[in-house]
Amino acid sequence: MRPFLFLGVRPEDGPADDEYAAMLRCTGLDERDLRRVRVEAAPLAPVDPREVAGVVLGGGPFQVSDPERTKSAVQRRVESDLARLLDVVVAADLPFLGACYGIGTLGRHQGGRVDRTYGEPVGAVRVELTPEGRSDPVIGVGPAIFEAFGGHKEALRAAPPGATLLARSPGAPVQAFRVGRHVYATQFHPELDTDGLVTRVQAYRHEGYFAPQELEDVVARARAAATVQAPPVLRAFVDMALRLQDDRTVDGGRPRGDLRTAQG
Repeated sequence: MRPFLFLGVRPEDGPADDEYAAMLRCTGLDERDLRRVRVEAAPLAPVDPREVAGVVLGGGPFQVSDPERTKSAVQRRVESDLARLLDVVVAADLPFLGACYGIGTLGRHQGGRVDRTYGEPVGAVRVELTPEGRSDPVIGVGPAIFEAFGGHKEALRAAPPGATLLARSPGAPVQAFRVGRHVYATQFHPELDTDGLVTRVQAYRHEGYFAPQELEDVVARARAAATVQAPPVLRAFVDMALRLQDDRTVDGGRPRGDLRTAQG
């Protein structure tokens, strides 16, 4: 099996490690098959779409809609690396799933408008699938309406041109979309459970998602929403990518070669 890549952008080790552990758990993959790359730590090397099964991009404190003058050198380099990656991903229709930061990154890459009009507070989000989302093999694996954890300062105003809108929420018109057949992004966090949310809000209490003095209330609301569980979107994404890999192998696809990405 060709490996999947998990691209992390969180500079903080605690939330970064917890996010990767959650991705392993939700994809059902082990560290050998979901290879972690900390993009914030070092430049992302070229990715050959013939040598990976798919790519997952996690969340983080960066905002693509920040004014360029306020972005750090690391943020600008991460954005440039990911834009080059997405050029390859979209052209090859390589299985890709970006969560939270990933939806802004893919959305902007595809010409969508990302700004702070539709930010949502940290906590449980009511997600409703569109008709296209209900029939989608990845986003449609759960019920038509479900709760998932989220919290974001920026969001897309509408799905990018040519993209398929898959889900929305009362506070945000774009909770998931697809480009082509295999390139996905979600505003909600399909990997996040209560403990993971608490880890993140403690780390990012001064990042503007809520007032720092509200931390205890945010944690209490998360604990009260202990039944929140997003559908197995990540597992469905992996299954889709593996089926595609098998189909391409049967059709004469290239066997697995050396991984050509930087590894964290």
